[in-house]
Amino acid sequence: MRRLKLIALILSILAVTGLLVFALARSGFRKQTVAADEQSQHQKGIKAYDDIVLACPGRIEGKSDVINVGAGADGVLTAVLVQEGQQVKAGQVIAFIDCREIESQIDEARALAERARQNRLLLLRGSRPEERRKAADETAAWKAQFKQAQLQHQRVVQLFKTGDVSQEELDKAGRDLEVAEATLRAAENQQTLVNAPPLPEDLARAESEVRLAEEQARTAKARLAKCTVKAPISGTVLRTFLKAGESVSTVFPQPIVSLADTSQIKVRAEVDERDVSRVHLGQSVIVLADAYPDKKFGGRVSRVGAVMGRKKVRTGDAAEKSDRDVLEVLVDLHETEGYLIVGLRTSVQFLNH
Repeated sequence: MRRLKLIALILSILAVTGLLVFALARSGFRKQTVAADEQSQHQKGIKAYDDIVLACPGRIEGKSDVINVGAGADGVLTAVLVQEGQQVKAGQVIAFIDCREIESQIDEARALAERARQNRLLLLRGSRPEERRKAADETAAWKAQFKQAQLQHQRVVQLFKTGDVSQEELDKAGRDLEVAEATLRAAENQQTLVNAPPLPEDLARAESEVRLAEEQARTAKARLAKCTVKAPISGTVLRTFLKAGESVSTVFPQPIVSLADTSQIKVRAEVDERDVSRVHLGQSVIVLADAYPDKKFGGRVSRVGAVMGRKKVRTGDAAEKSDRDVLEVLVDLHETEGYLIVGLRTSVQFLNH
C-alpha cells in the first residue's frame, strides 16, 4: 500500500512540474509574440494601444471632394463615354447631349451676324461710284444750263432796253433763269448727299446691330459647348447615374457621374467636442476598417477644422449620440496599398505623440 501511495505521489509531482513548465513556455512565447508585434508596429509608425488617447469615427475620401458632374443644357444623352472605376483627365469628354436644335440656331445667328456686318459695310461705303459720277455729271450739265440761261437773260434785258423785245419775252427769260438756278441747286444738293458720309446715328445703329448679332452667335455657340460634358478634374469615376437615352435638365438637375481625385487617400474624422483638446497637427493616428480586421493603417493629422459642426458619419450604433457637435480632422495616410476606397467608414485612433 505504501508503494502505491509513493507511486501516486511521484506521478502528481511530475504532473505539476509538467504544467509549470508548459505555463512558463507559453508565457515566454506570448512575450515574444507581443514583442514582435510591437516591433512590427513600430516599423510602420504605429505604436502600441497604450498610446491611444481617443478614438472616433471617420470616412475615407480622396484628395478632392466627390464632385457630381451634371449637364449644362437640357436634352437627351446620346452617349456616356466613361465607366465606374475609370481614370479620367481634366477636360476629358464624359458624355454628349443631343443639341441639334442649338446647332440650327447657331447657323441662323451666324447668318444674321453676317448680314449685319454687310449692312454696316454698305453704310460706311456710301453710294456706288456710278451714282457719284452720275450726280457729278448732272451738276455739271445744270451748271451749263444755268450759265446759258444767264447769258440769254442778259441779252433779252439789253434788247428790251432798246425796244427790240417785248415785256413778255423779258419775263420768259427771267423765268428760264430762275428754273435753271433752282435745278442747278437741286443737282448740287443731290451730289452733296451722294458724297456725304453716314449719319452718326445710322452708323451707331448699324454697329449695335452687328454687336447684337455677334453676341447671339456667341451665346448659341456657348450653349452648344455645354452639350459636351467634360471632366472638371482628373480623377476616378466613382459612379455613373445616367446612361444614353435618358433626359437631363438644368431645371431639375441630376448628376451624370460622380468623380473624385483618388491619387491620395485621406480620412475625415469627426472628433467629439469633449475631445478637441486632445487633437493637434502632426499627431499620429491608427485607422481601422471593419472590412480589413487584420490590418492597421498609419497616418498623421494634416488639418484640424476651424469650426464645429454636426455629425455626418454614422456608425449604426443605436446608442450613438447625434446631438453632439464634432470637429472635422483630416488625416493623411502613410500607405493604403489600394485597400481603402472612397466612402468607407473607419475608426480613427489618435495616439499621444
